[in-house]
Amino acid sequence: RRDLDRLKKYPLMRGIRQQFHWHENPLYRFARRADLCADALVQKNVGYLADYGWSFDLQIFTHQVDSACALAEACPDVTFVLQHAGMLEDLSDEGRDFWRSAMKKLARNRNVVSKLSAFGTFIHRNDPDHIAWMVAETVAIFGAKRCLFGSNFPIEKLWTDYPSLIGAFREAAATLSPAAQKAIFFDTARRVYRL
Repeated sequence: RRDLDRLKKYPLMRGIRQQFHWHENPLYRFARRADLCADALVQKNVGYLADYGWSFDLQIFTHQVDSACALAEACPDVTFVLQHAGMLEDLSDEGRDFWRSAMKKLARNRNVVSKLSAFGTFIHRNDPDHIAWMVAETVAIFGAKRCLFGSNFPIEKLWTDYPSLIGAFREAAATLSPAAQKAIFFDTARRVYRL
């Protein structure tokens, strides 16, 4: 709490991000173990964010969804922003099915929203078809009012430029209603981050 009290003096402070993602591939691993979200001390500390009105940016892989659900359930007054729509890295049919099932489980927690971002991370390119698939699937699971766009710049700059990336996301959302597009590109972020 002492560190949170120090941070609250900054008027633009909106939330905390902790990279809890763990993977068998050490290149993808940031956390020291896969189930940190289920740790009682982690849950207690994340729960404090509700006292400040701050969100928590949750970064996990698909196979970590059970412990992520435990964290969201333990902290019902904290809004969780799922980074990169759960970081789908296995693009096989089985991997996509597993991701979809895991996202549906996580979406049952009404305090979780999903960020539409970083879809080029594991393919190292700006792929409009892949982005369109990810946007359609994620919006179908969470609903547009629980999705928000994120550019993930400057990381995405490794394989694309900003106008091309924005264009791919705008094109992916073009089949959605104007209200859904406004939610994804404006309303959800404004609500969650109190902009």
